[in-house]
Amino acid sequence: MVSGAQPAGWTDERVETLKKLWMEGLSASQIAGELGEGVTRNAVIGKVHRLKLSARAKPTNSTPRARPASRPAPRRVASPSSGLSGMGGAAKMRSSMPRPQSVGATALAHDPQVEADLYVAPAVAELFIPEDKRLNLLQLNEHTCKWPIGDPLTKDFYFCGQHSLETGPYCEFHSRRAYHQVDKKRR
Repeated sequence: MVSGAQPAGWTDERVETLKKLWMEGLSASQIAGELGEGVTRNAVIGKVHRLKLSARAKPTNSTPRARPASRPAPRRVASPSSGLSGMGGAAKMRSSMPRPQSVGATALAHDPQVEADLYVAPAVAELFIPEDKRLNLLQLNEHTCKWPIGDPLTKDFYFCGQHSLETGPYCEFHSRRAYHQVDKKRR
């Protein structure tokens, strides 16, 4: 593996300087800055690890680190009617139009064009299964349709129970719902 910046390497003098600065409590980036000539923070950390040096000493000039200020509360969006008295009619119209909010990363931001391109399967009415033909889990076999109907946590849950196709676990009606043809989706 060839590294881009290795002009001088680790000479005995540099190793001694590293040890001295490490024991004084300097950080790896501060040591890298002192050594200069292409020595990076990661190079210092790696060398310290290989030399099995003990944990850094506490810096003598330890000043308490300033904590970052707490984040301000999120700003509230003003209602469209407030503060629009000085704007023209077009600006009022533009600002009153609802816009989706995108906070943070916008990779998943709402895009109306994508929504228009989505395939929506036509609504299909559920096949009516008479109560005497409805099956529970223990009544299923290799010849019955295993399409679940309803919520499994309720007493009204059942399986279709119609005669299944030889090619799969569902009857003809439920096979059409389960297995869409690709070319129909892309229209």
